[in-house]
Amino acid sequence: MSEEVVDIAAQFGFFEAQVVRAVRLGPTMVRVTLGGEQLAGFASGGRDQSFSLFLPHPGQPAPVLPIEAGEGWFAEWRALPAEVRAVMRSYTVRAQRPELRELDVDFALHGTEPGAAAAAGPAARWAAVAGPGDRVILLGPRLAENRSVGFRPPAGTEWMLLAADETALPAVGGILDGLPDDARARVWIEVPHAEDIQDLAAGPEVEITWLIREAGQPSPLLERLRAADLPDGTPYAWIAGESGAVRALRRHLVGERGFDRRAVTFSGYWRRGASEEQLREEALAAAGA
Repeated sequence: MSEEVVDIAAQFGFFEAQVVRAVRLGPTMVRVTLGGEQLAGFASGGRDQSFSLFLPHPGQPAPVLPIEAGEGWFAEWRALPAEVRAVMRSYTVRAQRPELRELDVDFALHGTEPGAAAAAGPAARWAAVAGPGDRVILLGPRLAENRSVGFRPPAGTEWMLLAADETALPAVGGILDGLPDDARARVWIEVPHAEDIQDLAAGPEVEITWLIREAGQPSPLLERLRAADLPDGTPYAWIAGESGAVRALRRHLVGERGFDRRAVTFSGYWRRGASEEQLREEALAAAGA
């Protein structure tokens, strides 16, 4: 194993935790607070810090995950029957309180509402009914400076552009929490309902625009950004959400606005027409599983 692989592996570890409380933030989002003594070693880098969350199937008291297998855990987990092995999903740390051994994770509850057009995935179903004592496992950072933090404005950045839908709203919140008071930023956030709008941290030079997506309609982000009068100066962009919308936004910023492609961080958190399970299977296949 190369030194680089060993170094990356040393940045992360497994942490057992349990639900402390769950609070609805609006029609679409629920905030689940996780706690446990092992979280003392969880070293979130803030911003859009991501981690892997392992959840039990209905009827299981805890996620089934062979963490004792060390570096071979993934192959052993993958070899377990799909209906037995823990559900694995990627999430963002919305906030962490190390002194309390707690961290917050915000879940989008797509598909859990009555009459939903598409069925909810296992993570949304779990979050919708999560309660105190429910057990989970996290695979997250042991070091605050780790490769799972994507928001990294390069030196010389004079202002920042953030664009996201509700799935990336927790990451936007974490990014804004960490910006210096004099940071200049333009932020566009798309949500399904006006009641999903949140009170986010924002300095005097941060302008946040909320967009309400009409049911069954495409993302309004591209149209609004095309019409926007952007600031002068060297920009850095961070965009996340539905993968098709993210690609279109990146093409606009690089091809039409002239952003340096190296100064655009982008991530597709979900894909229209694809289920959570389809996306997870694709990701596992890409990882060589």
